[in-house]
Amino acid sequence: MGRLPLRRAVLACTLALLGPACQAPPSVPAAAPTATPAPAVAHLVEEARLAMGSELKVTVWTADEPAVRAALEEVFAEFGRLENLLSVWREGSDVNRINDAAGDHAVPVSAETREVLGIARQVSEWTGGTFDVTFGALTDLWKFDHDQDSSIPDPRVVRARLPLVNYRLLDVDEAAGTAFLRRKGMRVHLGGIGKGYAVDRAVAILRRRGLKDFMIQAGGDLYVGGMRGDRPWRLGIRDPRGPADKRFAQIELSDGTLSTSGDYERAFIRNGRRYHHILDLSFGQPARGCRSVTLVTARAVLADALAKGVFVLGAREGLALIERLPEVEGVIVSDRNEVLVSSGLKESLTLLAPPSDGL
Repeated sequence: MGRLPLRRAVLACTLALLGPACQAPPSVPAAAPTATPAPAVAHLVEEARLAMGSELKVTVWTADEPAVRAALEEVFAEFGRLENLLSVWREGSDVNRINDAAGDHAVPVSAETREVLGIARQVSEWTGGTFDVTFGALTDLWKFDHDQDSSIPDPRVVRARLPLVNYRLLDVDEAAGTAFLRRKGMRVHLGGIGKGYAVDRAVAILRRRGLKDFMIQAGGDLYVGGMRGDRPWRLGIRDPRGPADKRFAQIELSDGTLSTSGDYERAFIRNGRRYHHILDLSFGQPARGCRSVTLVTARAVLADALAKGVFVLGAREGLALIERLPEVEGVIVSDRNEVLVSSGLKESLTLLAPPSDGL
């Protein structure tokens, strides 16, 4: 056989050594397309715990439940932190240290406590003192907190304590960071404003974490942000003489607070008369002019405190105050079971049925 040219010989040898590896690779079936995960569906995430002596419930409309759960933990922790500062039931709280030093010396307190006391003073001025955080001087006589015993104190003892109730004798020094009760025996109690303040702090936490559609409820104080799905939040106002689940009115609300003070939550009836925790500080007795007051404002702390002051003023004088204050609206059920509605709510409030009557 004749010789192959060198180049052809080398090529033939190379092909023989490489064999099948030099051939075109067999075709590989195309991979199945990866399934696209279904988008998360927005739904309600809700959690409730005990805080500041009542149930704290937070509800969020979200498609990111893990992020919400982390935010809720921060909210509950903030309520606990503020309770340690503002509650008379927590040993060593700012409020208890103020009370222990009454008539003696000023004590350093947190910026949060000073802020609450400043707001309280403003509401006291607006209401002519019907809201007054120094009502604490009467709380061991009228027991409507955890210590409720349904007893009626001696009116003479109550009258003797009244000189100890005077918000003008509570000094807050912002420069020094202190608070001082000028008269021995005076006591601050923030039960009428503390939860509203904590609700506002919770609102700030949720918004900082990018959440905008939520509801926060702490006792009678409630704030709603954004929407519940495709509509505003629909909120009911309790019938003050009906069952606990009965509502006589409702309102749709976004980005606002609704706070109710009533004579039905912490109360008892004796000899045909209702006794409750909202005191008329002119006499040191339960106020008589209203059955419930519901306020709608932008800040929960204002609604919380103002609702008590309006309640004590009575239905008509209280409604007049609501009409004078900017960005405050309200619904009052009077002691005669009349429903009074402020001008800014008349178009948005829906009356479901007349409130029940009774003692």
